[in-house]
Amino acid sequence: MVTASTAESEHEVLLFFLNKMRDAAVRTTEGLTGEQLRFAGVPSGTNLLGLIQHLTGVEQHWFQRVFLGEDLDVNKSMDVPADAARDEVVVAYRQACARSDEIVRACPDLSTLATGVNPGEAHRASLRRIVAHMIEETARHAGHADILRELIDGTTGL
Repeated sequence: MVTASTAESEHEVLLFFLNKMRDAAVRTTEGLTGEQLRFAGVPSGTNLLGLIQHLTGVEQHWFQRVFLGEDLDVNKSMDVPADAARDEVVVAYRQACARSDEIVRACPDLSTLATGVNPGEAHRASLRRIVAHMIEETARHAGHADILRELIDGTTGL
């Protein structure tokens, strides 16, 4: 039986699974050359480094722009500048994730509505919905990254 003293908070459960997916996406980029990181294994041009850059923009969009209402220029593109190194892209992602986690932990009630409305939607989302969406979004792209990594060097199960 779980008691109040041993139960994990909803915040921490959601962040645990979100961070698990974030880490999975980053792990797929480890040990590869710049050329491999930019390998487009599908006709859309999706590549590992581009996925991480895209996820950075998505974190900033949902947590900072939509939830907090910050006036932030967000890049959700998968087109990574040719001179951008893996470490630079991963550091930017980790910083965006850390900021997102701070925002979630600072909000005592996950039912709190976002300051703004996500473009194309009719209503403000709760922070709970935003975190759940980010788990889904990140997991989808972590799966894409797994497949791309397998196409690059046969590595699976990262």
